Amino acid sequence: MLLAKTLRSSTFRLALIAIGTFGLIVSAIFAYVYWSTASYVRSRADGAVAAEQASLRDTYTRSGRDGLIALIGQRMADKSFAGHVYLLAGPGPVVLAGNLTQWPAGAAEQGWSEFRAPVPSLGSAEPLVRGVTEALARGDRLLVGRDISDLDGFTARIKAAGFAVIVLIFALAAGASIGVTRRTVGRIESINATSRAIMLSGLDQRIPLRGSHDEWDRVAENLNLMLDRIETLMGEVKQVSDNVAHDLRTPLTRMRGRLEKAYHAPRNGENDAVLIGDTIADLDAVLGMFASITRISEIESRARKGAFRTVNLVEIAGEVVELYDAAAERDTTRLDLAGDPEVLVTGDRDLLFDAIANLVDNAIKHGRAGGRVSVTCDNDEGGAVMSVADDGPGIPADQHDHVFKRFTRLEQSRYTPGNGLGLSLVAAVASLHGAQIELRDNAPGLLVRLCFSGH
Repeated sequence: MLLAKTLRSSTFRLALIAIGTFGLIVSAIFAYVYWSTASYVRSRADGAVAAEQASLRDTYTRSGRDGLIALIGQRMADKSFAGHVYLLAGPGPVVLAGNLTQWPAGAAEQGWSEFRAPVPSLGSAEPLVRGVTEALARGDRLLVGRDISDLDGFTARIKAAGFAVIVLIFALAAGASIGVTRRTVGRIESINATSRAIMLSGLDQRIPLRGSHDEWDRVAENLNLMLDRIETLMGEVKQVSDNVAHDLRTPLTRMRGRLEKAYHAPRNGENDAVLIGDTIADLDAVLGMFASITRISEIESRARKGAFRTVNLVEIAGEVVELYDAAAERDTTRLDLAGDPEVLVTGDRDLLFDAIANLVDNAIKHGRAGGRVSVTCDNDEGGAVMSVADDGPGIPADQHDHVFKRFTRLEQSRYTPGNGLGLSLVAAVASLHGAQIELRDNAPGLLVRLCFSGH
């Protein structure tokens, strides 16, 4: 089964393409070596044959046929010319001199050629000869050649070695390709098996690592991190669903109770008006919750960047402080604004206003009665900083990472006013503006800082 998958895999096909390409390259290298070596040997042989031909032609011109026959005899007797082939033929053709008994079948009538012919003086049955033929006077023809059997043997060895090397390369490469492909297929099957297990049983499965720290382990690590993130998000979705159901149940239950009571009671204009007013207030709270969810989703989808302008955080914070001044007085809380007179950032003025307003509202609601809430805008070295500080009970350090999730409330009974979306909106606005949120202990109370990276 695994072998069949290996042979069908795209990795194996790519490996075969690589093997074929490498084999062609090796074949081209061997062909070049053969061609260059053969050309060199032939050029050396051609030079020696051409020089000998010129010498014999001069002798024929000076001394005629008899002088040339005598010189050919001397050459055949001289051991330094042992590798040469000579044939002087008259019309007919009649062999007049030389170490060939007849005109070779493969020799050209004129010019260069390679042929095989029995040469008794060379001792080889039919050596490979490289020669040149020239027509002389009175119908005579002179063939001068040289034994290049060494080139013939070299060619045979090159061909055999090339064939053996190519076969060996293909065999080794095919084995290596199958091994690499099986390893790749095995890792892919491991990922597929984990994926199927996740689809069947849930997100608690993870892709096993082999500890090799190779690219496959890195892919598995990233996929496992992605699964961790998905599992976390699914848990948050479940938590949000539970919180939404809990937060909706209270106002909907109240509305149903009022309507049922009104249905069974006699009509009373004043009571009906109170009933309608309370029901509208509960509906407004529910609609406000869904409006907040929609607004956060819109901000997180980066759909609001078209309204970005250069704005002064001090002006926005001042408007927020003025808006919440009356609410702070009701709780005997002192609300003030401090910092630099001008702190410029690039952003959406309305969203920044909402974010600061949510922070101030939370500080007043959850701060100490009769305490103090301070809003500060400063120009820091790294950029603009807007902070809201109170002197209330604060937030435990282990809850800092959770309070920005939707519907998260530290008061678990969830009977106090609010829906846990305020800090989620602040986090969405900060992310849209590239700002970092910091929660610090104000000793006592909480200090929230929005740090913008640049003006």
